Amino acid sequence: MISLTSNNLLMMQRSMEYLWTKQAAHLDNIANAETPGYKVKTVTFEEKFRTKLRMAKKRAVGYHGSVRGAYREAIQDAKWEVNDDEEITRMDENGVNVTEQLTEAIRTAYQIQYVMQTISNDLSLTRTAIGST
Repeated sequence: MISLTSNNLLMMQRSMEYLWTKQAAHLDNIANAETPGYKVKTVTFEEKFRTKLRMAKKRAVGYHGSVRGAYREAIQDAKWEVNDDEEITRMDENGVNVTEQLTEAIRTAYQIQYVMQTISNDLSLTRTAIGST
């Protein structure tokens, strides 16, 4: 059973926060497609998060600590970054490729849907377990 304070649920929460930020960046980019000099916003998270988890595991194993606790700390400390992409694709110095941004927005929407479904399933299992006791 997944508890309400599990690392899994915390990771899903962080994922949702990241995906909402990523979706907002895509929508900002699309809205500013005709703004001269606009720099495309990109949101990074996955690689830094993966690195934090690897470091947490090494630290916990090296110090004979709790891997679960180290993971929880890494998940809580995980942050995403919103950056301005310096790549310019047009003469008006606007870097927005609307087709690319729409494709990424759709991909992100599917990812949000998947994470929401996972959270819903985890909470449903918890609700079932609580109801059966």
